[in-house]
Amino acid sequence: MIYRFMSMIGLGIILLSNAVYAQRVMNADAVKDYPNRPIRMILPNAPGSSNDVLGRIFATKLGEVIGQQVIVENHAGAAGLIGMEMAKTAQADGYTIISTSPASMTILPNIRKKLNYDPLGDYQFVSLYAVLPNMLVVNPSLPIQTVQDLIKFCNANPEKVYVASAGPGSQSHLASLLMQVSANFSSIHVPYKGGGASVLAVMTGEAQWTITPASSVMGHVRNGKLRAVAHSLSQRSQLMGDIPTVGETIPGFSYSAWNGIVMPKGVPIAIVDKFRVSMIKTLNMTEVKDLLGKQGAETFTNTPEQFRTLVQTELESTAKVVKVSNLTID
Repeated sequence: MIYRFMSMIGLGIILLSNAVYAQRVMNADAVKDYPNRPIRMILPNAPGSSNDVLGRIFATKLGEVIGQQVIVENHAGAAGLIGMEMAKTAQADGYTIISTSPASMTILPNIRKKLNYDPLGDYQFVSLYAVLPNMLVVNPSLPIQTVQDLIKFCNANPEKVYVASAGPGSQSHLASLLMQVSANFSSIHVPYKGGGASVLAVMTGEAQWTITPASSVMGHVRNGKLRAVAHSLSQRSQLMGDIPTVGETIPGFSYSAWNGIVMPKGVPIAIVDKFRVSMIKTLNMTEVKDLLGKQGAETFTNTPEQFRTLVQTELESTAKVVKVSNLTID
């Protein structure tokens, strides 16, 4: 009996060892051949949005590097909730990637009472691919050239200055709120249905200012329909030319956007690493730097651990701004 029992244990160990070995072989083969078919990139944003524009530029050039088409799927709605939930349940084989941004990773988790995904626990972080400053712009007919001018103008015209945003809880809303809280001035918040509508409101004079992703206003600044006052990076950037930072007037202010890639939780690390190498190759291409630069974005990469830490830090800082505004959505 004992011999038979021990034999069964031995057989079990052998079978387990064989299974582990077989899995390792399968994983090695998967990595070796990866990718051998098109990759799906989920964008939890609407077509034509700044995130969509940047994501498509990146996806097109990434496809050239990996030798497979990267198919972009827009799954907008519920402020990104739909796309993120779909991504969470996708097969963890490296053939579904998700282009994320603060909207879905740090803002929505802070303002939605019920959320069916955990930004830190439900995804495999890969890397950022772009950093996009928010640009403070005003209607060019106004006597506002600097951040200090804006503050003085708002203080001199109480209850008459309107700040446009892409909607409650949007990055433009929270960035403008952080500015006002930090510098002790106020404007009347006017939420619009999307960034395009909010930018148009400033161009037509319906609102006086907004602070929104640079990619959505750079063209209008160049043709004189908007005046760029400052940007939200922590220091001046060659990409932004001579435009100063908001932080030069409001010390410590830094509220920029970013775009990064995550995968469903459980993707083999070897595939994540191989994909990240292709990302870096793509972002080192001069053409990619130029294309993203025209949208006001800088290419940027980091490690999965650094990316995760960034999200964790911004979840905490965004929570403070949301608390001030008492903002929640069902």
